[in-house]
Amino acid sequence: MTSPSSGWDARADLVVVGSGVAGLTAALDAVAAGLRVVVVTKDDLDAGSTRWAQGGIAVVLGDVAGDDTDRHIADTLTAGAGLNDALAVAAIVEGGPAAFAHLRARGAVFDSSGNGLARTREGGHTAFRVVPAGGDATGAEVERALVATARGTAELPLLTGHVGLDVALDAAGRVVGLWVADDHGRPGLLRAPAVLLATGGYGQLFSSTTNPSAVTGDGIALALRAGATAADLEFVQFHPTVLYTGPAVGRRPLVTEAVRGEGAVLRDRAGVAFMTDVHPLADLAPRDVVAAAITRRMAATGSECVWLDATTIDGFVARFPTVFASCADAGIDPRVDLVPVTPAAHYSCGGVVADVDGRTAVPGLYAAGEVARTGLHGANRLASNSLLEGLVVGARAATAVATDLAGPRPALADPVARPAAVPVADRRVVQRAMSASAGIGRDAAGLAAASDAIESVTGRVLPADRAGVEDAALTLLAQAVLAAAGTRRETRGCHVRTDFPDRDDVWQRESLVVTLDGDGRPVVGGGVLAGVA
Repeated sequence: MTSPSSGWDARADLVVVGSGVAGLTAALDAVAAGLRVVVVTKDDLDAGSTRWAQGGIAVVLGDVAGDDTDRHIADTLTAGAGLNDALAVAAIVEGGPAAFAHLRARGAVFDSSGNGLARTREGGHTAFRVVPAGGDATGAEVERALVATARGTAELPLLTGHVGLDVALDAAGRVVGLWVADDHGRPGLLRAPAVLLATGGYGQLFSSTTNPSAVTGDGIALALRAGATAADLEFVQFHPTVLYTGPAVGRRPLVTEAVRGEGAVLRDRAGVAFMTDVHPLADLAPRDVVAAAITRRMAATGSECVWLDATTIDGFVARFPTVFASCADAGIDPRVDLVPVTPAAHYSCGGVVADVDGRTAVPGLYAAGEVARTGLHGANRLASNSLLEGLVVGARAATAVATDLAGPRPALADPVARPAAVPVADRRVVQRAMSASAGIGRDAAGLAAASDAIESVTGRVLPADRAGVEDAALTLLAQAVLAAAGTRRETRGCHVRTDFPDRDDVWQRESLVVTLDGDGRPVVGGGVLAGVA
């Protein structure tokens, strides 16, 4: 879909921002419910994080002996370290089978074994319940099926190459559309009573990440500027095993946790399998535990990486073709060589505060997927729960929008304001500061230094194109993450404070809520959260 000339506007019932698993699921379901829907994405449809997911979808289908939804719920709560919303966890886990069946009906093909669907196991799971596709290309298959369905749906316009500038609001603070700009900076307005944010997380806040270049926190920034709240932003999950080929900036190849699920072992430079002394689940401990243990081991041994020993896995090439190809490009053969790995920024456990139906505190604004904080993940995401959440909440959000828009509707009011100038810093400074001081292992001095470094290069700019929108979002997310990380004076989940190394149950179920002040800067507050604050 191509936009008209500068100053254009168009009308819909729902604007979906983002084209990953949550966004396309919501868009397709909303079309099926009879709504006029437009999907807006700043890149091609398949350029987000979904296609890079390797391990699988965590879902209980009743065909694995000894496993059930209660056990999946318990594993999710354990990984989340006391900050999950138990009701949200139950709703999403229990909604998994139907959502998975719906995805298969849309053409997604999953791996099979002799007795049905194949299963693997990842960190934090106490059962083989993760369903893979293409060996280690689950996200690519999910995205392929959803994109093909979307492109084959004549009633679903796909507006690629357009970035969201701001959510348009009326005088009562209700959503009336989305301001957008195309790749040439030409603005437009999509008028609609509902906007669903499904833009993913903010992995590009760090120099080294598993996330593609498009993942810059745009949706959270849009929501905060519209008056929504965010929470749990300090909980950034670092994937323990990213292929290490030397210092690098940008997206790094992931070595899926399922490799360890099939028997691979982490070793230090002396060959010691160090995870056995760290956690009862050893190499399959929750991700926060493994990533922190690797970081400590590298510091103790003076190494730039640790090594993953997968030489005992039979049929590695067939089981993990994506990982094998990445290793081969680096001159590594996992069948005979140890694979050098390090942690890298991977997943944002927090986001826009939304309920399991995607509703936020702003009337007409919804959020689903990694951009949202539903309470599923708490302080640390359980492996392969992300695709599950996108499928379940994406579908529920479509139902919620259809329900909220049912019946007679008043004419949409005009927006009360156009996009305005916001704080923007040089993203290279932001990424260096965040990587140096807000990764695995934080302390008050480092967080303050990072904040000062970013503040010193921050000015007010009116974003008018994709680069400007992304820089503004990264600046806002850096400020918010640093503020929340500095406020949470304990170690919990994937938030590790070296100056407060213990878990402090004063913070149990205490999520830090972020809003914006009158100058557009993040303000941190506390409060027990269950659903929308």
